[in-house]
Amino acid sequence: MTLDEGRRGDTLPDGFGPGTDAVPDSLVAAWKARVAKNPEGTALRFFDGALSAQEVDAASDALAAAFEARGTGRGDRVGVYLQNIPQYALVLLALWKLGATALGLNPMYRRQELRRIIDDSGAVGVVCADADVHETLGTLAGSTVRWLVSTSALDYQSRNDPRVFATTQRLAPAPDGDLVALIAEFTGRSPSPVQLTGDDVAFLTYTSGTTGPPKGAMNTHGNVLSVVSTYASWTGLSDGDVVFAIAPLFHITGAVVNATISLLTDTTLVLTGRFHPEVVLEAFAEHGVTCTIGSITAYNAIYELPQAGPQHFASVKALYSGGAPIPPATVERFQERFGVYLHNGYGMTETTSAVIAVPPGDRAPVHLPSGTLSIGRPLPHLTARVVDPHGNPLPNGEQGELELSGPQVVPGYWGKPEATRRTMPEGRLRTGDVAVIDEQGWVYLVDRLKDQINVSGYKVWPREVEDVLYEHPSVLEAAVVGQPDAYRGETVVAYVSLKAGLTATAEELIAFSRERLAAYKCPRLIHFLADLPKTQSGKIRRAELRGVDGTGPVSPSKD
Repeated sequence: MTLDEGRRGDTLPDGFGPGTDAVPDSLVAAWKARVAKNPEGTALRFFDGALSAQEVDAASDALAAAFEARGTGRGDRVGVYLQNIPQYALVLLALWKLGATALGLNPMYRRQELRRIIDDSGAVGVVCADADVHETLGTLAGSTVRWLVSTSALDYQSRNDPRVFATTQRLAPAPDGDLVALIAEFTGRSPSPVQLTGDDVAFLTYTSGTTGPPKGAMNTHGNVLSVVSTYASWTGLSDGDVVFAIAPLFHITGAVVNATISLLTDTTLVLTGRFHPEVVLEAFAEHGVTCTIGSITAYNAIYELPQAGPQHFASVKALYSGGAPIPPATVERFQERFGVYLHNGYGMTETTSAVIAVPPGDRAPVHLPSGTLSIGRPLPHLTARVVDPHGNPLPNGEQGELELSGPQVVPGYWGKPEATRRTMPEGRLRTGDVAVIDEQGWVYLVDRLKDQINVSGYKVWPREVEDVLYEHPSVLEAAVVGQPDAYRGETVVAYVSLKAGLTATAEELIAFSRERLAAYKCPRLIHFLADLPKTQSGKIRRAELRGVDGTGPVSPSKD
């Protein structure tokens, strides 16, 4: 099936035109339009600190001039090795004003993990936290990096919440300076003007490497503008809204539909550093958050807080979850307790974040054959279709690989033309996700192709089994994998973490599954873990679980 969905909200954000023809030709032009519209409007909030759009513009100008003085210019890649702090936004704007590319670096990466991406990207500079200077210098020795600037998370606020800031001690800056000090030194200066186009690369965002070494997706200014305009329209984002950066900014979701969408519209971006559920909950109430998108694991962590209640979400207009489809039972429980419906959203690094989502005010339908909650409908100007292994479109309701094309899809991977041709033949992104599209255009994500389990010739999709386990009142998280079995070929194995204060036995969960699934789909082994391994975006890493023994009871089924 092919679907080119044309639904949009009533209005697009100011500065954006209809269709794919956004008025700004770059993110910098869109930012300048936002500043001109409301220069005194609050652009960033960080605990008790706030920066207006005009202040952010002046600071990013100065920072761009400082980077330029260090030899950085158009097309250069600069690593942003930070948590969700205001400096992240300042660095993004500064780099774009130079025509440079922001290289998102997971601040949890160490040594070889970090060096691999630096070497592949050919980064010329890095901005890191002051606590990471010593180790980062060692990691970068002999690399393409010519300068290292550091910054302190203590800046731009004075609350010094001990849950977020391990220390209030300020550390020595990197050899090439402290970011805030550089802004002060270069105040009043601007970088040399650059004429950008939609083809300039705004972000170089590395994939998680689930199918091999990480690859750098080249998210262009045009890609980002397309997602910002369509997603803002789709979710009804409007002047005065407050967007919370719950997703990490080094991830494409946080970078685009938390940070950039807020920077380019007359809204406020709220930041609280690395995710901490109690801090996030309090920020929702304190700042009157209206919109955000984060992982279901983040929402699960908030759900587990005994003090959490509807009052914390009183200002919310649209709450979205991305990274992995939400089990239907989780959506129901969240709404029952907080009065807020969790909308599914779907996107990839290669689609520059969210491109399929449940419209606000709608409830996602369930695909009855699989029990899967829909991930939504395609946003404007995205063509979504389901294809067979040869790339031929399949009819409505048939299961196949989800293929996407449109202005949101990146032109390719950095320095990897063969991988680009293989994954994006003729610009059509082969996602690797198994999907169904129904007659009404709802998309249902069944599973990943590579995760399918073959039990005695029968195909089992882990998602279907996981969703059943999530229905059990004691289950917080679940992941299902296939493991080799001499008799059946593969056997279904589940890894489960339980909600605080609740219990369940392996036998109980297996019996629970048998009441709801065909026998061959039921887990034959249950492993209990305190926590399931996840990516920084909150997606459970099934591949890491294969062969892992749980810390709790493990029980095989008896037949």
